[in-house]
Amino acid sequence: MTYYEVHKLSRDGFSISYISKLLVLNWRTVKKLLSIEDDRNYEAYLQGSSDKDKILEPYESFVKSRLEQYLDTSSAQMHDWLKEHFTDFPSVSPKTVFNFVVWVRQKYHLLKTDTTRIFEMVEETPYGEQGQVDFGVYNMRNSQGQRIKVYFFTIVLSRSRYKYVFFSTTPFTSHSAIEAHENAFMFIEGIPATLVYDQDRVFMVDENKGDLILTDAFKNYSRDRGFKLHFCRKADPQSKGKVENVVKYVKQSFLYNRAFVDIDVLNAEAISWLQRTANAVAHGFTGKPPIAEWEIEKLLLHPYHSVITQREPALEYAVRKDNSFSYKGNFYSLPSGTYKGRGSKILLEKEGSGIVLYDLRRQELCRHLVCTARGEKIINNDHRREKSKGITELQDQFYSLVTEPEKARQLVTAIREDKPRYIRDQLSILIQVTMQSTSRVIELALNQCSEQHINGATDFKAIVAYYHYLQKDGSEEPLVAKLLLNPLNSKLPDQALMQPATSSISDYNMF
Repeated sequence: MTYYEVHKLSRDGFSISYISKLLVLNWRTVKKLLSIEDDRNYEAYLQGSSDKDKILEPYESFVKSRLEQYLDTSSAQMHDWLKEHFTDFPSVSPKTVFNFVVWVRQKYHLLKTDTTRIFEMVEETPYGEQGQVDFGVYNMRNSQGQRIKVYFFTIVLSRSRYKYVFFSTTPFTSHSAIEAHENAFMFIEGIPATLVYDQDRVFMVDENKGDLILTDAFKNYSRDRGFKLHFCRKADPQSKGKVENVVKYVKQSFLYNRAFVDIDVLNAEAISWLQRTANAVAHGFTGKPPIAEWEIEKLLLHPYHSVITQREPALEYAVRKDNSFSYKGNFYSLPSGTYKGRGSKILLEKEGSGIVLYDLRRQELCRHLVCTARGEKIINNDHRREKSKGITELQDQFYSLVTEPEKARQLVTAIREDKPRYIRDQLSILIQVTMQSTSRVIELALNQCSEQHINGATDFKAIVAYYHYLQKDGSEEPLVAKLLLNPLNSKLPDQALMQPATSSISDYNMF
């Protein structure tokens, strides 16, 4: 057919280049076929091609004997055997060996047999008997076009096909998977008798010929909740095909082309999607909406009662010199003073889409939302200020340190009017300067601030420093600044008698 098609296209006026692209043939092959004038010559050409010498023909008996002994041998393995047993084996491409092995199989009828698994139709499970659980991962895009990887947990009731999905920006751990279970049981208003899982490291530590070793957290949780566990064999997704279909359904029907805003918004959107589509539209096999079947099934589920689940243990993180720490490729700020030298540590706990930071005595330091990007600095400006005291307490502390509180209030009022956003920092300076000065100097400085209408703590600090300079000799009253032309002899210096040179106005006359 190829021969006839090539000639037909050529008669229609198409070039060799066009024919080769259209029929996906090498242009040399097209040229060769066009050079054969009739079909009888083409049959002779084919016969000659099949009988032509093969470069690997000397190794035919070896390949045949190995295929007879090991029928499922791959061409890659046969290539390695040939190089191992024949030191003079020529350097040929893997494709050449593949074609030769295929030719030997066809010649001696040593076709490779594929083991095909035989499937049987499974009866529907009773209402309330089984649920299937699985995890998925998907790459979304935010409004800036950045790629965001989201992880999701999903569960489906085997009989009613009622579904639930829960998203996270971080891979699931035993504790976060337990949290997802609790959210799912609350959503479906009950707990099935048995849950079916993959042999996932989230739930299992090891498996040895059927002996399953669960993580401590999940073992305790499943025991307390009272549901049975069924773990599928490895590489056997068909045994939980319902939830495998749900994972694909979530990706194709919900996540595809959806923009990522944040994880809380995504979970809220997922609940709306479940209610209006995933659980409302009739199932393709049963022909019934899952929500209608769930109304029957939920009556046969084990009752759900909220319990306090074990919290995920806090993780230790090192504090950097700049009062920050590194978490998942980003730097997060900590309150000033958290760093107390080499070896400073904090404790971190995950809470929804955020993290909570504690000191080693379990006193909460701060909270941050987890940044989904990488290489960012997440800074809370409040961490740069001392917040152990309120503004009112700082004001009262300053007033208690001076002998004339009324003038101190006048200064604070002026600062509040001019710099309201920096009142805490300004009060800190006032308190620090006052505690390091004498009451007489502070009194004189406040008088000067009142007379000159000063409205800044740094100006107050400069005035205090000036009075300290005048009181270097320790006298009670500050010295009055006097300008002495020559304090040594009370005479005018020679420079005072100098007259500057002047120019005549006529020098500037224009012609």
